[in-house]
Amino acid sequence: MAFSPQFLDEVRDRSGLVSVIGRRVRLQKKGREYLGLCPFHNEKTPSFTVNEDKGFYHCFGCGEHGSVFDFVMKVENLSFPEAVERLASEAGMEMPVDTPEERERAKHAATHYEVLERACVYYEKQLRLPEGLPALSYLQDRGVTEDAIRTFRLGYAPEKRSGLRGDLSREGAAERLMIEAGLLIQPDDRSRSPYDRFRGRVMFPIMDHRSRVIAFGGRILENGEPKYLNSPETPTFHKGRTLYGIAQALAPARKKQQLIVAEGYTDVISLHQAGFDTAVAPLGTALTEDQIQLLWRITREPHLCFDGDAAGQRAAARAAERALPHLRVSHSLRFAILPEGEDPDSLIKTHGPVAIQEHLDCAASLSEMVWRLETSGHKLETPEERAWLESRLRERALQIRDETVQRHYLSDLKDRLWSQFRQNRSIGLGRASGRPKVAHQLAEKSGAATQIDPRYVGEAILIFTLIN
Repeated sequence: MAFSPQFLDEVRDRSGLVSVIGRRVRLQKKGREYLGLCPFHNEKTPSFTVNEDKGFYHCFGCGEHGSVFDFVMKVENLSFPEAVERLASEAGMEMPVDTPEERERAKHAATHYEVLERACVYYEKQLRLPEGLPALSYLQDRGVTEDAIRTFRLGYAPEKRSGLRGDLSREGAAERLMIEAGLLIQPDDRSRSPYDRFRGRVMFPIMDHRSRVIAFGGRILENGEPKYLNSPETPTFHKGRTLYGIAQALAPARKKQQLIVAEGYTDVISLHQAGFDTAVAPLGTALTEDQIQLLWRITREPHLCFDGDAAGQRAAARAAERALPHLRVSHSLRFAILPEGEDPDSLIKTHGPVAIQEHLDCAASLSEMVWRLETSGHKLETPEERAWLESRLRERALQIRDETVQRHYLSDLKDRLWSQFRQNRSIGLGRASGRPKVAHQLAEKSGAATQIDPRYVGEAILIFTLIN
């Protein structure tokens, strides 16, 4: 069975070479590579290296080498189609149907990269023309530097129905291909000509980890809706599996073993300009499970740096909920929630990069985030409320499929639970007395904040009253 290059690339990307090999070989990071004992011959000194960036493994002892498909074929004694099917199934992907129609679609998909690259060049040129001056001024007013404009290949889509269509048509690009790539919109009335999808917008090219343009995001300059517009789903672009800025962030992220996830295009660019060159962002939606897996293939504990408004809080909550079932040993998330009303761009402009670093340094763990989600807005003063909380926390922990991580979460959340109960008990004792301050001091001195016999507390109160 023949597979399209696009399908094999997606299987390879979603599987992760280190992740697949790490199930059978204990790997240790050494610089930009991973090192372990070769599974193909007996050795006591590790000579088996895995390079995720280049997508291959190599043993300097026996000479075995290859891609993720080669590894699965050799260790599981499978044919190439069987190895592809195994990895695709594990990645939650459907196998393509080998039909003439599928082969034709794959052929068209291979040319999408070319037409998208031409569109990117067109938008970049428009930004430098007199017509693009408002867009260039907008970027400069937002503090975007010339270096960032070049690095992120920012551009401008003029307010024309056929500006891009006419330019690419003159270069020989077929209109059908431009429609498939999400650049043009075909009216329902087929007698009418297709027109440019993006008009009067600052353009943000969306690239894959190989720096290939796969889609665009556009921000409107004048009043109107939607404020931000993304390309539709295409054979090269799947919104829930892509991160904006991954092309620019990948190399430094692998080197530093760090990723910072912001919420929008300008946040990513602002973070890069401030020295945080490992910043990426989802594309207008909450972080998906596929995006979380992509983050984990690069670093074990990415930082989510979301806005301090209600939307940012909701995005953090959804990310925590989606990550829980997929947690595994040494893989998690950290949450750097910014002050209310701030985003990375505004915080950097107001307080400088040091403010971002401070929030990253004190970022909350995923278990802390789960605790906050379940306790927020609840007083937990009654046995019924505490029983409800205990049930909810246990339910959260049981979502984790990895048994080791699940066991530690159950223990951690139980510790937090008892600590909260002891705190509430101490506060309740102070409130119940006619002398709140004295009773609270007694609670501290008598050890009422810990688990003790309540009769002892009663006797201590009686003695304290008699002495007074």
